[in-house]
Amino acid sequence: MAMPTNTFATYEAIGNREDLSDVIYRIDPTDTPFVTGIEREKATAVNHEWQTQALAAADTTNAQLEGDDAATTATTPTVRLGNVCQISYKVPRVTGTQRAVEHAGRDDELAYQEMLKGLELKRDMEAILVGTNQAKVTGNDTTARKTASVLSWIKSNTSKGATGSQRAFTEANLKSVLQSIWNAGGKPDMIMVGGFNKQAFSSFTGRATPIEDVGSKKIVAAVDVYESDFGRLKVVPNRFQRARDVLVLQMEMWAVAYLNGRRMVSIPLARTGDSERRQMLSEYSLVARNEKSSGGVFDNTTS
Repeated sequence: MAMPTNTFATYEAIGNREDLSDVIYRIDPTDTPFVTGIEREKATAVNHEWQTQALAAADTTNAQLEGDDAATTATTPTVRLGNVCQISYKVPRVTGTQRAVEHAGRDDELAYQEMLKGLELKRDMEAILVGTNQAKVTGNDTTARKTASVLSWIKSNTSKGATGSQRAFTEANLKSVLQSIWNAGGKPDMIMVGGFNKQAFSSFTGRATPIEDVGSKKIVAAVDVYESDFGRLKVVPNRFQRARDVLVLQMEMWAVAYLNGRRMVSIPLARTGDSERRQMLSEYSLVARNEKSSGGVFDNTTS
């Protein structure tokens, strides 16, 4: 049916106000389970150090003569470890004009961009610490310092594919790592996985068949807690770790040490024209309090 002749419609109208929602929608993930879940420490120097202590092996021959003159037992010294503080930053820049005009969904454009860059910086840190096999780099005037990542620290309790070749993630490999950690004295409480192997985990024995709750109209087909022979562990997906890695972590044995006054700070930078900049910055070091407390199943398939 045609519109009546000379009817004035929105298609011809000039001056109708725009309809722009005052809400900005984001779906990019900002959950960082490793950085959020571990403890924080204070670093007072670029080279952050700590010590570990081992006990002598249990001695099954420790039977002594009555009245014997006591012999001095050998002392096990501490081990001194360290990591360097890495600088990571993001810099938003907004013109004076953009700050002056009215905006939808935010009051101050610079403050909004600071918030976004802060979230991006946190994601960068998560990916650096658990998503890369990054070795420690002490740095110099032309080379940036780099903090050794989780994958660089974990060496003792691992299950790896032959010559690095990928294989399916199995419960047998996970159990092998858990027993190795337990033998070393660790008490892991979290298993961190990528999306594909989170689903593979949910098909392990005991969770291979989904459970349907007819009353609540709900199907349960996931594993969020794994009750192992050596304790209960949370199973957490992490978007920022490598998909081929399954990390088995005692979270209290990891920490991030921030250099004094350098934890997620906003630094106003000098103006060089009609615009303003902020430097969102963190200077931090990963602390592996004792890597034998953790481990991993590596070289898993991802599709």
